Amino acid sequence: MKDILILGIESSCDETSVAIVKNGREVLSNVINSQIKIHEEYGGVVPEIASRCHTEVINGVMKEALKEAKVSLDDIDAIAVTQGPGLVGALLVGVSYAKGLSYVTKKPLISVNHIEGHIAGNYITHKDLKPPFLCLIISGGHTHLVRVKDYTEFEILGKTRDDAIGEAFDKVARVVGLGYPGGPKVDNLAKEGKENIKLPEAHFDGYDFSFSGIKTAVINLNHKDPNINKADLCASFEKAVTDMLLENVEKAVDNFNEDKIVIAGGVSRNSYIRNAFDNFAKKKNINVYYPEPILCTDNAAMIAAAGYNNFKNGEIAELNLNAVPNLKIGE
Repeated sequence: MKDILILGIESSCDETSVAIVKNGREVLSNVINSQIKIHEEYGGVVPEIASRCHTEVINGVMKEALKEAKVSLDDIDAIAVTQGPGLVGALLVGVSYAKGLSYVTKKPLISVNHIEGHIAGNYITHKDLKPPFLCLIISGGHTHLVRVKDYTEFEILGKTRDDAIGEAFDKVARVVGLGYPGGPKVDNLAKEGKENIKLPEAHFDGYDFSFSGIKTAVINLNHKDPNINKADLCASFEKAVTDMLLENVEKAVDNFNEDKIVIAGGVSRNSYIRNAFDNFAKKKNINVYYPEPILCTDNAAMIAAAGYNNFKNGEIAELNLNAVPNLKIGE
């Protein structure tokens, strides 16, 4: 059977990435140009600057990805691109570039949902992983609990009603003076602290999440006592948000009799969350999967992997494809 090579393009936020992936599982190249240093001084991503940076580097990133993979555009079977969700200007850079490549090379254009891309990143790390499974997507912009019924079939069980978990991490980091990006810095400082501060946790009958209350509580505590132990505050915050994640995942595992949990998204790199889910999986005698660190944050390899599944399913996009900043999973 002929190998299928997918060229993936990711530009939904502040990483410009192009990758070549074979048969949806084997990464031949995954080039990522990160803008973190540029946005650090602003304390977060500035959309206009992100778009401009994507425009400046995307062609060079694509050429580097082809060179690293030792292939040419003639060898590519299809071009996959993030259509959404994300920052509209940033998305438009990738979508426009992909449409141009598709038109010039006469290669099929594949639209990919960024959230579904995060799920597909696990197929690269875990070559034998197959649906169905339960997936928790935790990132800067998303918190979703999803039943993955098949490679292109998804059922959303729950999602955040306000802040995404990664957004809450970034805001807590800013309040305690750690800066941007906040997630890794909160995780590191929390290792030095104790879980001794009681914080509010949101509970729902279904599988939804809410992180705005706990974020506000941390902000208020810090304002009330600027000398509060920041390590203890971070450790207590991590425990509270992890407890909320575990509560909903356990309900879904029990209700749907799932034996595989997949964690995806940038926050899946968090060491406390990983340790908690490892212990939970042992207790339940089930399997838990995480992507390797480079595939947790935004990258084009996961987009190419998801694009491969869409391509195999006959989902070819038209050249009038447009960016959709609020694209929902399954659309």
